[in-house]
Amino acid sequence: MNDVAVSTHDSFRAQFRIRAAATCFALVLVWCAVSYAQHPGANSASSYETRVIHVLGFQNAPNNSSGRLSIEGDDLQFQKGTDPPVRIKISSIRDFSAGEMDKQVGGTAVKVSKAAIPFGGGRAVSLFSHKKYETLSMIYSDPSGGLHGAIFQLNMGDAFTAGLAAKGVNQIKPAETKAQPSPSGEKEP
Repeated sequence: MNDVAVSTHDSFRAQFRIRAAATCFALVLVWCAVSYAQHPGANSASSYETRVIHVLGFQNAPNNSSGRLSIEGDDLQFQKGTDPPVRIKISSIRDFSAGEMDKQVGGTAVKVSKAAIPFGGGRAVSLFSHKKYETLSMIYSDPSGGLHGAIFQLNMGDAFTAGLAAKGVNQIKPAETKAQPSPSGEKEP
C-alpha cells in the first residue's frame, strides 16, 4: 500500500524540461548551420576576401565604389556588386602599404547637431562621431609595363594585408621616428 501518487504538476515539469532541452538543442543546430553557411570558404587558407571601398586607381574600376577585394589563386580581384571582376596578377604588384585614417560619420545630421549645441559643446560630439579605417595602397604594373597605383579603404583589423604578404608581395612599412640624441648626449624633447 505504498503507492506513490504522481501529481500532474510533476509530470508537467518533466515534460517542460524535455521540451526545453529539445528546443535548445534545435536552436544550437540551426545556429551552427547558419554560421557555417555564412562562412563556407573559412576552411580554405589560400583565398582571402574582404569588403572594401575602392578609392581610386584600380584599372577599369569606378572610383569610390564599394565591393569585394579578394585573392583568388595568383590573382587579386575587385568586384563591384554583380559587375564582372577586375583582375591583376599578384606577381605584378610591386609594393603595398597599409595605413590608418579616420572619418567623421553621421553626415548632415551630426553637423547640424554640433552647431546647435551651445558653448562649444559640439566638439564633444566630434569625439564620438569618428570611425577608424585601414587603407591599402599598392603599386602595380600592367601587362604593357606601365606603373599604376590603387588605394582601397578596409575595415580596421582586417587581415587582408597579411594575405598579400603571405603571397610574397613586398610590404612597405612606415618609418618609425625615434628621438635623436643631441650632441651633448641628452635626448631632445
